[in-house]
Amino acid sequence: MATANTLPQADITYRRMLFRAVVASTVGTAIEWYDFFLYSTVTGLVFAKEFFPKSDPLVGTLQAFLIYAVGFAARPIGAAIFGHYGDRIGRKAALVSTLLLMGIATLLVAFVPNYSQIGIWGAVILTVLRFVQGVGVGGEWGGSVLLAMEWTKSFGNRGFVASWPQFGVPSGLFLSNLAVLVFSAISGNQFFAWGWRVPFLLSGILVVIGLWIRLGIAETPTFSRLLEEKNLEKAPVLEVVKRQPGSILLSALARLTEQTPFYIFTAFIFAYGIEHLKLPRELLLNAILAFSVLEFFLVPLAGHLSDRIGRKRMYLIGAGMNVAVSFLFFWLLGIATPVAVFAAVLLGAIAHSAVYGPQAALIAEQFTPRLRYSGASMGYQLASIIAGGPAPLIAAWLLATYRSGTVIAVYMAGCALAGFIAVVFMKDYSGEDVSREYALGADLPPSKPGSPGR
Repeated sequence: MATANTLPQADITYRRMLFRAVVASTVGTAIEWYDFFLYSTVTGLVFAKEFFPKSDPLVGTLQAFLIYAVGFAARPIGAAIFGHYGDRIGRKAALVSTLLLMGIATLLVAFVPNYSQIGIWGAVILTVLRFVQGVGVGGEWGGSVLLAMEWTKSFGNRGFVASWPQFGVPSGLFLSNLAVLVFSAISGNQFFAWGWRVPFLLSGILVVIGLWIRLGIAETPTFSRLLEEKNLEKAPVLEVVKRQPGSILLSALARLTEQTPFYIFTAFIFAYGIEHLKLPRELLLNAILAFSVLEFFLVPLAGHLSDRIGRKRMYLIGAGMNVAVSFLFFWLLGIATPVAVFAAVLLGAIAHSAVYGPQAALIAEQFTPRLRYSGASMGYQLASIIAGGPAPLIAAWLLATYRSGTVIAVYMAGCALAGFIAVVFMKDYSGEDVSREYALGADLPPSKPGSPGR
């Protein structure tokens, strides 16, 4: 077996660049998701009381989650903007921009005055900042996945490599909940006065670290080749909508099985657990920390398994798990003991990881390289409108209407089943070379004369 000392210099350089790309994708994504999830966590804990104090607690929760949903509505806009530039000027430039945009918006949340200081205008400012956050994260995912995936030479480990940007999600979730837990303990009774703001301030430091890492990476070989061959689209977003609309739609629907349960597992649980079940805040924060730690291991494992058994098969197994866990989750939460709460949350982590690990490669592989940033981002982020954003809002409405978690479980299971059906119709590219242009069908002429086919 060749060792590092016997490998050709080109292979050593390639492995070094692959490692740097994976690290840059994962660290940058972790920072952006820290920002995004920090907002999610604090929404259920703080925003209803601080920005809607005159509302009934459940109504205030609904109002807070409406602002929360704005970030998801903005994500497809970010996908279109940064998808365009990611396919036009490169993956790296787009990723640096998304990180900067997200970081500034999150930092400013720390300074938003509450209702007692400026009335409803505090909620208005929060809404604007949440929208900017959504635009930033909307362009983040596609670029971070492609930055890692397009440095791989072998399809035998593409699912595993592409799962590492997904690893940024449990990392961001862990860091955000840890920050809230720590400053909740430090600030004590002052948590609502100033304690919740400190984790947002820390985001500024993390963004500087992320920018330093991302500025030191090289462009992916796939995009570099497209640039050399002058095979770039002038309007990649419009082109991918015209040439691969089915792939965009199926990618969005596939995420129903992952995104709806995830934001109920990790965001709505605070409103449900504290307001409805009267569970301690610290218990729920610790449970979500355990969720994220378990996903540290399960997300890359699921990506690896998708290389062994196929992307679709792994995803379908995970979708089936999410249907079952939807009911187990609320049943266990209803027992309201620490053991049952942790069991519910950890089952959620297992089911979510099973689909989240292979998801990056499954979606990105659906799109031809010159349209991949735009197509993958659009498909991925459109789900934010139908799944992630509305999920806590719909769950809060169902709880206010029926006062039962079972109805929410039915909603989650229905979304998981819809995602399962969508994946059945997707193509599995696990064992194919996806670095070259795809033949997109005889019904559409080649975008450029002489463009290479797959």
